[in-house]
Amino acid sequence: MKQKAVEYDSNGTYLQDLLTESLNLSFSSMSKGSTRYLNTLVDAALALETKDTSLASFIPAINDLTSELDATESKNKEMEVELSTLRRKLTSALVLEKRLQDDLKKTEELLVMEKAKADSRTQNMKFLKDKSEDFKFRIKAAEEQLSASGMDASLTHESLVNLSEKLAELKKQAAPLKKKLESYLDLTPSPSLARVKIEEAKRELEAFEAEFSAKVDMTALSVPLSTKHQFS
Repeated sequence: MKQKAVEYDSNGTYLQDLLTESLNLSFSSMSKGSTRYLNTLVDAALALETKDTSLASFIPAINDLTSELDATESKNKEMEVELSTLRRKLTSALVLEKRLQDDLKKTEELLVMEKAKADSRTQNMKFLKDKSEDFKFRIKAAEEQLSASGMDASLTHESLVNLSEKLAELKKQAAPLKKKLESYLDLTPSPSLARVKIEEAKRELEAFEAEFSAKVDMTALSVPLSTKHQFS
């Protein structure tokens, strides 16, 4: 680069001397307009990167620059089309993102509600479980207390349920007797045989009702008062 600079300086000095001696033309003797034109010409040569300021150097440089300009404009158009496509895709992506955000928000709200419901169900199940354990404990304590107070095992809840079923069965068996008695009551009172049948049905029904009342009274009297309160 230093060598080229020395060559350019030498060449410039030679050309300056040639202009001064041959044409009696120096930079200081030129008009302002000529100096401006010369500076413009030099700036153009530097911008176009030509080896000199001749027309033969300027024309190819300008043609190359024009070709680069056309290629750049074509590239710019392609980039504008691509940019427009990217903008449409970006708009669609933003709309989709907004929709997904809304769906996510709704899903999160739904999850919060479902979690609250699940927590409520869990608390209810825990409450029922604790209540069930409490009932089991109280029933066991009541049974122990009843056993300690000398209650007959036949008066337990299971026995009472069985007795109630038996009483229901007896009532069911008594229903035909009542119907039979009603049929006898509808007969003409004059025949002696009808009166005999009526009396037999009455005695049979009274015996059944007496047996039923006795069992009920025995059950009521056998259950202690404290036991009734506990069951109530």
